[in-house]
Amino acid sequence: MDIKIMIAAHKPYWMPQEPCYLPVHVGHALHPGTDLGYTGDDTGDNISAKNPHYCELTALYWAWKNLAADTDFIGLVHYRRHFTRREVRDVEARKQEILTATEWEDILRESPVVVPKKRRYYIESNRSHYNHAHHADGLDCAENYIRVAYPEYLPAFERVMNRTWAHMFNMFVMRRDLYDEYCKWLFELLTIVETRVDITGWDAYESRIYGFVSELLLDVWLEKNGIAYREQNVSFLEPQDWLKKGGAFLKRKFLPKNKEH
Repeated sequence: MDIKIMIAAHKPYWMPQEPCYLPVHVGHALHPGTDLGYTGDDTGDNISAKNPHYCELTALYWAWKNLAADTDFIGLVHYRRHFTRREVRDVEARKQEILTATEWEDILRESPVVVPKKRRYYIESNRSHYNHAHHADGLDCAENYIRVAYPEYLPAFERVMNRTWAHMFNMFVMRRDLYDEYCKWLFELLTIVETRVDITGWDAYESRIYGFVSELLLDVWLEKNGIAYREQNVSFLEPQDWLKKGGAFLKRKFLPKNKEH
């Protein structure tokens, strides 16, 4: 089974040595003189130069256009965030929980798609959480385009937006035929958003608009197409300040966001 799980990275970092993992230097076109020893996302047909706005999706696009057609499964994780067997307290020990190539083969024989365990917001919907955390323009534009070009996706879009959970991080592993179908749909939609939303004056964080929007579009695509999937634990390889994260979540929820662009 030929499995390629890209590890999106922009700096040197510890990498698992299993043969299924492919470290990819995202945004390499913007740093042509830098060699991290990883595969660059700027060969062949690519959108590497758009990395400040598309984030890890530049690796997703590169794999879609450049990996061999007979690759059985393609996936995407992050250099600090991986699919793991379970969550453990010790941060360093989490590296030992990252799934091996053999484990991936066993999982993918049973499931065509693997996604992270649900991230739950409890007190607000996906739509309200997005609007509190980001400028609403990108998600609004995506909805408007779906309404016109893909009306059959609209019920799924509305269900996903009204939920209080989602499969986040743009992380997944997919059977190649499904991967190709998803990328075709996703990048067409994001290209439309790119042409219709003016992000002039947005700060560096908000300018990652296409990466943010796509996090919710994955569930829309899975939902509409009735794609079976397996949820898998995800671990972060660095300590996290949950008090700070919780405070930021509540601040976004209850304090008005500055909408000045």
